[in-house]
Amino acid sequence: QDRMDTEAKPSAPRPRCLERQVQPCAAELLGSALFIFIGCLAVLEDPGGTGRLQPALAHGLALAVTVAVLGDI
Repeated sequence: QDRMDTEAKPSAPRPRCLERQVQPCAAELLGSALFIFIGCLAVLEDPGGTGRLQPALAHGLALAVTVAVLGDI
């Protein structure tokens, strides 16, 4: 007889507390810190005439680089 048909497949292990709660919070904290840091650096030395464009481009570039680097994770 086929034992494969009667045996139950093992279920996937439940995610631990670290994977469910700590990792998403750490990722959110690091992402927010990155964007705040980039935004502060973008307006630190305003060469004049850029207005809101320079911080917007800095945040957009930071987001594009982050997605390009970490998109496969």
